[in-house]
Amino acid sequence: MSIYVGNLSYEVTSDDLNEVFAEYGTVSRVQVPMDRETGRMRGFAFVEMASEAEEAAAIAALDGAEWMGRDLKVNKAKPREDNKRPGGGGWGDKDRSARRY
Repeated sequence: MSIYVGNLSYEVTSDDLNEVFAEYGTVSRVQVPMDRETGRMRGFAFVEMASEAEEAAAIAALDGAEWMGRDLKVNKAKPREDNKRPGGGGWGDKDRSARRY
């Protein structure tokens, strides 16, 4: 399982997150998604820790804590959902009657 860390400063690095979460146990992995267009951090990250107990301790301690001028949102990450929207509308959608202009 991994931890979702939201409301992060755009200045945060994976090393910063590793340092903070290491206070609560062994950090297995830190993932900081970047915006494809700007190359800038997207304001959230995912942290994986060695055990559920370490994750629970980190969540309890850091959720709502102020860090780098922002109140962190820290909880268990939810499984990724399919990005398909109801009704289609993607580029590959053959039914063009559903599109609005």
